[in-house]
Amino acid sequence: REREREREREREREREREPGGVDARPLREGGSGPSAYADAVATLLALVVSRQANRSSAFNFWDPGGGTVQQMFARQALAMVWDYVEANPFSDSTGNFLVQIAYLCRVIMRSPRRAQGGLALQSDATTQSHSTGKIVSTDPPYYDNIGYADLSDYFYLWLRPSLRSVFPRLFTTLAVPKETELVATPYRHGGRREAEAFFLRGMSQAIRRLREQTHPAFPVTIYYAFKQAEHKGADTGVVSTGWETFLDAVIGCGFEITGTWPMRTEYTGNLKKTVSALASSIVLVCRQRPTDARTSTWRNFRETLEQELPPALVELQKAGIAPVDLAQAAIGPGMAVFTRYAGVRYSSGKEMTVGDALALINEVLDETLAEQEGDFDADTRWAMAWFGQHHFDEADFGIADTLARAKNISVAGLVEAGILHEGDGRVRLLRPEELPEDWDPATDRRLTVWEMVHHLVRVLEGDGELAAGQLLRKIGGQAEAARDLAYRLYAICDRQKRAAEARAYNSLVTSWPELARLAREDHGRQQRLR
Repeated sequence: REREREREREREREREREPGGVDARPLREGGSGPSAYADAVATLLALVVSRQANRSSAFNFWDPGGGTVQQMFARQALAMVWDYVEANPFSDSTGNFLVQIAYLCRVIMRSPRRAQGGLALQSDATTQSHSTGKIVSTDPPYYDNIGYADLSDYFYLWLRPSLRSVFPRLFTTLAVPKETELVATPYRHGGRREAEAFFLRGMSQAIRRLREQTHPAFPVTIYYAFKQAEHKGADTGVVSTGWETFLDAVIGCGFEITGTWPMRTEYTGNLKKTVSALASSIVLVCRQRPTDARTSTWRNFRETLEQELPPALVELQKAGIAPVDLAQAAIGPGMAVFTRYAGVRYSSGKEMTVGDALALINEVLDETLAEQEGDFDADTRWAMAWFGQHHFDEADFGIADTLARAKNISVAGLVEAGILHEGDGRVRLLRPEELPEDWDPATDRRLTVWEMVHHLVRVLEGDGELAAGQLLRKIGGQAEAARDLAYRLYAICDRQKRAAEARAYNSLVTSWPELARLAREDHGRQQRLR
């Protein structure tokens, strides 16, 4: 404190030496005079150079649609590119230096003159005290999905030469500090197991700090977007190391998950290229678990899960949650059941782990989606079974005939239904683009849910949402079954790594709320015309 007072006295002496009593403090010390102004201009120009670096890399690529040079960090990774385009920073074309200045100027001009209560502080999440008595909503690191510090080096190396004299404490190191970064990076901690232990320990400390400090009357909301399916659990189905470790930290700190909200927070443009990308984050609503929470048996937990998860999934599907996000969204209502108990024990007395709970949630999810098949017609059930083995590829007639007999239908009937092509002893499902453009569900004598979905895919991809909405109106009361089938077909494609086919079903469900709105408007127009 004495040293701080001495520094303050020195600042006062500097201000007194400045002619006219002008504030001579630099920007980093809260100054507002000429020195601070110069620091601010230098900072903004350094940010312009940093933005320019994002447009002047060998990893930039040409966007033929917009006729622009695309930035290298379209996502949080250095992606491999197959072409290379060089922007001229001194031109008046795409990727030039003046465009970067104009971008920053727009931000400055649109910002309020005075901060309206917003404040940014940097602090260690495991020791911070800023959350005391506050309502907290946080977006923590996603296990090993993103190497934030490694990626930051790209910009740090451009900013440091320009701003080291302006913010000397921020730029003391040659590269971005990485040792305490809360991500599970195996090469930094000597292996995957050590990295997982580091992440769990740090996340537990951070979550515990939040639980101790936040306002007790309000929940803590935690955003999390992590691709769920990763590996096989020890005893049951597929689980995710990222989710398992993160939820271990949340539950171990005494939190109960009381709700989940899927929210569209992620950029979805790259879904056209890789359907494994997530479109939504899941917001976990957490409260302190009651001290008198009871312990449950495995059987009771499963029965409760089977009662509560299916209706929750129906609500998620009605809300238009994308199929690519469904497995992740299902974790919420499933873990809400698991975390209401102080613990869940098997008949042997062994306590159920978070990994086992996640695997059981996935198992019940698959069973629930499979039960929805009971609402489909026999032709659609045959097509689903065939699709799971052969997709749109050809196979022997005998295999198709055997499967059809088991469903009490015939291959000839499937051809008549307009979903199958047969010839030379081979059969295959018709692709959406092969279906007739004049199809009308009102006149189809052998209407199937399979046809509805693939005609919707054909129209949506070829003619857009307005035409697809009009077709959805014609489908009428069976629209909900068509949506359920799209979810099921996406799950099959995703499990078998067929990204192109999965994208079509994911796009259909993602567009469903808008298609339903257009269908209602079209129905209203038809009623008025009558």
